Amino acid sequence: MTTDFIDRLRGIVGDRGLVTDEAAKHPYLTDWRENYLGAALAVVRPASTEEVAAVVKLCAAEGVAVVPQGGNTGMVGGGTPDRDGREIVLSLNRMNRILEVDPIGYTMTVEAGVVLKTIQDTAAEHDRLFPLSLAAEGSCTIGGNLATNAGGVQVLHYGNARQLVLGLEVVTPQGEIWDGLRALKKDNTGYDLRDLYLGAEGTLGIITRAVLKIWPKPKDVATAWIAVPSPEAAVALLSGAHAASEDNVTSCELMARQGIDLVLKHVPGAADPLAERHDWYVLLEWSSTRPRRPGANQTGLAEKMEAYLGEALEKGLVLDAALAQNEAQARAFWALRENHSESQKREGPSIKHDISVSVSRIPTFMEEGLAAMKKALPECRPVPFGHVGDGNLHFNCQAPEGWDKPRFMAHAEAISGAVYDLVVAYGGSISAEHGIGQMKVEELAHYRSRIELDTMRAIKRALDPDNLMNPGKILDPSA
Repeated sequence: MTTDFIDRLRGIVGDRGLVTDEAAKHPYLTDWRENYLGAALAVVRPASTEEVAAVVKLCAAEGVAVVPQGGNTGMVGGGTPDRDGREIVLSLNRMNRILEVDPIGYTMTVEAGVVLKTIQDTAAEHDRLFPLSLAAEGSCTIGGNLATNAGGVQVLHYGNARQLVLGLEVVTPQGEIWDGLRALKKDNTGYDLRDLYLGAEGTLGIITRAVLKIWPKPKDVATAWIAVPSPEAAVALLSGAHAASEDNVTSCELMARQGIDLVLKHVPGAADPLAERHDWYVLLEWSSTRPRRPGANQTGLAEKMEAYLGEALEKGLVLDAALAQNEAQARAFWALRENHSESQKREGPSIKHDISVSVSRIPTFMEEGLAAMKKALPECRPVPFGHVGDGNLHFNCQAPEGWDKPRFMAHAEAISGAVYDLVVAYGGSISAEHGIGQMKVEELAHYRSRIELDTMRAIKRALDPDNLMNPGKILDPSA
């Protein structure tokens, strides 16, 4: 059966679209953090929606589960198969075409395998902006971004991935094609099927194409690296920035000194923007589509930001600051923030907590959360950072120096339990932007209400009754 099945797959996607060699399969079978290693009958790489549909239809007929995979940059094992070796990995990386750019209607239609950076660059070539931006943008793909409802650094201004898409094309678990590629801002014709698939992590169907929203390209950008005395000061600084910038705050990132030290240690060329060390930093960016006219009596965002930071300095909200003088310096500031995850990986094992609480409660949560983490493991090294502008913190815990992964992970349940219990007590979320995958299945079952879980299971059973679409992700199939 296996040989015949593989031959039939080859008949659909050709030799180029089929990977069966064990060494060649390996990159598709493990996640970016190397927490999971699965097995698969084959890695299938269709080149079109029709090939995806044919592959899924064959798998449905043979009872073979399908694990959709984009750029394989996820943090929770959502695109990694199990260890049984009876699933296929369906990689969308060959479906990488920009199909249409409509600068007049402010839309772009793309295939699921297009790398996020390519979409950003294509929008820029048309004097437009696609605002989804995250550290993995050079390798993650838009299909995975939409399937996980990715967030990133500009959510407070533009919204999550869910808010950046108008229409979808999806292959159902039965191998049928739903054509929802509508570039409509208003469509009130019954249930919004699009929203079922956004954030579903491939458990209800496979996103193959999307109509994305694009925006005018910013013409005036101000970026500052700011030392603040505390998270409370950071939140107050953000609150005032909305009015001071005339509602042009596009990013506001909070970082602790521990994370900066790891970036300086592991990333060549990284440099501290300020002369003195501080415990907390904010990376603040304002942007506007209004261009600055040379010689005009017009105050740009840089001048407005400088004035605002001067006032904040007098109030004690700011200790020191550096305002980027050019685009290269702004990129250097951003590199310090975006290399946090990579530097943590190079430093050694860590436990990731992608959580969110309301912005106003971040200071007290930070204080209590750090105390809870230290109580669970006094030797641990907390590395909190993230999108203070939308309440999403990467409340991470680095292993004590010299500890190997098995020794450290023995404390994972106690550390994560302490953090998640506090998050829920604050009315927050245990997964703000990374999703559930296979890592947080038990946590979701523990922290979400019965009616929420029952509703999710009912939707899963209705759309995928045989549980062949990315099984074991989000929901426990045995529950």
